[in-house]
Amino acid sequence: MRNLKLILAYDGSDFCGWQVQPDAESVQGTLASAIGRITGEKVLPQGSGRTDAGVHALAQVATFQTESVIPAANLVTALNDILPASIRVVEASEVPADFHARKSAKAKIYRYRILREAICPPFLARYVWHYPYPLSFDVMAEAEQLIEGEHDFTSFAAVDPEKGAPERSNIRKIFSSAWRQDGNEFVYEIRGNGFLHHMVRNLVGTFLLVGKGTLRPADVPDILSAKNRSAAGATAPAQGLYLVSVEY
Repeated sequence: MRNLKLILAYDGSDFCGWQVQPDAESVQGTLASAIGRITGEKVLPQGSGRTDAGVHALAQVATFQTESVIPAANLVTALNDILPASIRVVEASEVPADFHARKSAKAKIYRYRILREAICPPFLARYVWHYPYPLSFDVMAEAEQLIEGEHDFTSFAAVDPEKGAPERSNIRKIFSSAWRQDGNEFVYEIRGNGFLHHMVRNLVGTFLLVGKGTLRPADVPDILSAKNRSAAGATAPAQGLYLVSVEY
């Protein structure tokens, strides 16, 4: 039995997200179907994390076990022949049996793009949050580092709809958090050891309120301390978010 690691890029616009869901097209399900057609095996590739509906990936990592003897390089070609153009296998390699896309991950980088132009070109609409209204980049940048370090990010986590679900720690460590200007875009990049559901999008929504002047940079630590989702800003739209890379 071989353990294979895939690096994937995908446009999440037309998927319900990474995870398989009944009666919906997912990245995981589409990939599993393609692998099955090639190897004849029923497998469910495990991703480094579950990206939501509409969220994109530049380098998602997935692992699966197979008895197939197809060389990894040939598997890349075969999968890309079957997969829709919105999903590409960038790389495949054989890894040790104990390597797991999610459990072995040490850090991830996410990026969020806000387009500041007055009019959003139709070719960009699926890949940015179009926000042409007044926004102070300098003030947003003042707040960026206030979330760095190890914190309880309950205020920035989606409320868990599963009643009776086991309680999990909302403590995460953020190694870097930074805004930059790239042409007509405000781009946010964050690197951490893990992320809660909607955490990056909720952070962006809160930074936006800082940029609008609704909140002050000094309010961000108070929002963290509150450990209450209602203390933070609204969730930013999914289409501006990208999983950039996973570190092992």
